[in-house]
Amino acid sequence: MSRPQAPEPALDVQGDPPAGEGDEDTADGTQHSHRMLNFSDALLSIIATVMILPVTHTELSPQQFDKSVQKLLATRIAVYLMTFLIVTVAWAAHTRLFQVVGKIDDTLALLNLACMMTITFLPFTFSLMVAFPAAPLGIFLFCTCVIAIGAVQALIVVYAFRFPHLLNPQIGRSAHRRLHRQHILHIVLRGPALCFLAAVFSLFFYPVSYLLLATVIVLPYVSKAASWCRDRLRGPPEPPAHSVEFFTFDLQEPLSKERVEAFSDGVYAIVATLLILDICSDNVPDAKDVAERFRGSLVAALSEFGPQFLAYFGSFATVGLLWFAHHSLFLHVRKATQCMGLLNTLSLAFVGGLPLAYQQTSAFARRPHDELERVRVSCAIVFFASVFQFAMWTAALLREAETLRPSARFGGREHAFMFAKLALYPCASLLAFAATCLLSRFSTAIFHLMQIAVPFAFLLLRLLVRLGLALLRALRGLAPPARPTEGDPQAPLLPAPC
Repeated sequence: MSRPQAPEPALDVQGDPPAGEGDEDTADGTQHSHRMLNFSDALLSIIATVMILPVTHTELSPQQFDKSVQKLLATRIAVYLMTFLIVTVAWAAHTRLFQVVGKIDDTLALLNLACMMTITFLPFTFSLMVAFPAAPLGIFLFCTCVIAIGAVQALIVVYAFRFPHLLNPQIGRSAHRRLHRQHILHIVLRGPALCFLAAVFSLFFYPVSYLLLATVIVLPYVSKAASWCRDRLRGPPEPPAHSVEFFTFDLQEPLSKERVEAFSDGVYAIVATLLILDICSDNVPDAKDVAERFRGSLVAALSEFGPQFLAYFGSFATVGLLWFAHHSLFLHVRKATQCMGLLNTLSLAFVGGLPLAYQQTSAFARRPHDELERVRVSCAIVFFASVFQFAMWTAALLREAETLRPSARFGGREHAFMFAKLALYPCASLLAFAATCLLSRFSTAIFHLMQIAVPFAFLLLRLLVRLGLALLRALRGLAPPARPTEGDPQAPLLPAPC
């Protein structure tokens, strides 16, 4: 008789192995993929965020600032947003992949490192695209990197399915692993396939390449919309004989709330770090200059950088408070939908642009004649970074029974507080932008006033919301009661006339 095999231990809710299983995995040369996935998440969030560096270090012409800003917004920021979103698509695919691969061995760890090495080359290719948007080499190298990432991910899939003990137990025990493998390879390789076409078109007509790269971003949503339309026209399809519906490796499905939070926290932390890197590189006086111009007084030399330090503290406060609003939002969220995930990605893309806003505000003292346009660029970045957070909260309210905890649903005190907290930065940045149109002479003072006032408003926000709700209740109590209509079963009985 053959010995009965012990059942494979199940994973907990977060995907971690039960206590004591790690020692058994180490004994047979495998380990759980959780730590490697955390490492990959951190690296991908760094790569996505440092894409803004070539844009922040753009030298703008003081004589033709309007034209320079138009070119910046039309090309460099657009290319940055596109590449940031493509990196987030790669992050989502990588996360899905390691929902399938539950354990790793040395070979899989090395393959993942090869994938990460290719991803770290993306900022260089993006720098070429920013510096030479019409040259084919930058686009070609970027597409080649994405193709290489997809090829390594496909190798990970093939290797893991060859050794089923590395797979998620639900997949490893399935009798239809071949169908699962085909399904996963289709998801992993469809983005690189579009990038292959983009690389080909970059050699003779580069605008089509940018269009195909943008298609990589919207492909999951186009696919879902096409499936919805097909189901409406033809009716729901019949399940296949060997169904793989229980497995949700699909970019159309929302990622877990925990993974979205971890990736978002990484982006916010790296943006805050990039701000101080600029201070360290640009605001440390030269020793020779201190000795000659300031007679050896380091305090006098540092006083010249006062506006830059003010811009740094204001920018850091903006990043920190936007993270605080994001953190507060996800405290009330039970499940992130696909729409919320897209809005969060768009918000993070503009959060990644906050170092550009810092560069614009720190240049007020150096180039005061073009400060108006710099203020408007900064206000626009802050507005879009915050308004997508507000849109994410609105999307959660539309499906509140599924997405929100009961305490934050529509009509409650926490709902009013979150509404005010998430509306604060969009309203403040929009008001500052409008004020600069009317009072252009005071644009710098208006922007710095916004940076100072908003943190104090956050401190007083809960008190102000409670006072506002109390005032509304008081006004409602002073309002005359509605006159009952005849035939209303809830109306009080009136005495009959004499």
